[in-house]
Amino acid sequence: MIYFVVILVVIALVVLWMIGAYNSLVSLRNKVRDQWSQIDVLLKRRSDLIPNLVETVKGYAGHESSTLEAVIAARNKVVAAPSKEEEMRASGELTGALNRLFALAESYPELKANTNFLDLQNSLQGTEDKISYARQFYNDAVMKYQNKIEMFPTNIVAGMFNFKPEKFFEATEAEKEAPKVEF
Repeated sequence: MIYFVVILVVIALVVLWMIGAYNSLVSLRNKVRDQWSQIDVLLKRRSDLIPNLVETVKGYAGHESSTLEAVIAARNKVVAAPSKEEEMRASGELTGALNRLFALAESYPELKANTNFLDLQNSLQGTEDKISYARQFYNDAVMKYQNKIEMFPTNIVAGMFNFKPEKFFEATEAEKEAPKVEF
């Protein structure tokens, strides 16, 4: 009889541990999704600011159409990205295109003095800073989640319930590159 009780207690403890491990995995997976949605909101805000910025720059530097077209094309890639990975990649391209646009603006003193341009530039810079912080929080959440699904003994529960790894938000080559400023 005592063995039966011991076996029941052990089984109950294992079941309780599995429930706790499963719930913590779900919680971490949801944290990753939440952090991604925060990035998504900021990327949408940035995409909404870009057409106004491009129109302002066109008035002063219309002949720089290749730079303006690159910004619009990169923005459209972000908006149309079908997956998280594509959106990450497109976001990096957009950051690079925006850096080239701001470097171009250095060549136009009238543009740099335009209050509409300055307001848009400040709004965009603030959004870029928020995106940077959101990426950091996202990567922290992904790391905690990855650790949980890869470390013993929760990796057993993760495997049983098919928890999949998430991708980190990594800087693209365009983001790592310093913009070229020519006067």
